[in-house]
Amino acid sequence: MNQSKRVKKMVTVGMLSGISYLLMWLSFPLPLLPPFLSVDFSDVPALLAAIIFGPVAGITVEAIKNILHYIVQGSMTGVPVGQLANFTAGILFILPTYFIFNKIRTTKGLGLGLIAGTVSMALIMSVLNYYIFLPAFTYFLGVDSGSSAQMIEGIVKGILPFNIIKGLIVTFLFLLLYKKLAIWLDRQLETKSV
Repeated sequence: MNQSKRVKKMVTVGMLSGISYLLMWLSFPLPLLPPFLSVDFSDVPALLAAIIFGPVAGITVEAIKNILHYIVQGSMTGVPVGQLANFTAGILFILPTYFIFNKIRTTKGLGLGLIAGTVSMALIMSVLNYYIFLPAFTYFLGVDSGSSAQMIEGIVKGILPFNIIKGLIVTFLFLLLYKKLAIWLDRQLETKSV
């Protein structure tokens, strides 16, 4: 990769990270689900970065937005448990999308990738919340995590449906964006492969 392409990639990834961080502030809770779970569209710029520059760029955007969020907003636990959960969920969403779309470069391929990303995020985050994130939250907050059955119920009734709904909302939004940017994105992908 020549110097000008490297600089362009760094500037674009930095810009997408900034946009992603700003989109984290435009979050909203979903009705009937726990209020501490809120939807935002900050995975959209990370997806763009991954599709244009590869998975490392998407992961970088996810990392930078969460580091900025922790520096500026902090965490109610004092440690970045929420940011780590957001980072992990973002990676679980963008990586399957990238790898499937990279094999099937069509709108259908992108749709399949986004659905796979949604399923990956919803299922794996349910397991990770049971074993890592929820115990960490309750530990650092100094509250009782409840019984195993209560945690499973909270995950099945709250976290699992939340991640499915969030994934579907981001999927819908990204497909709309892709239709608007398809010609430009194809041009970016062609110049990347040259």
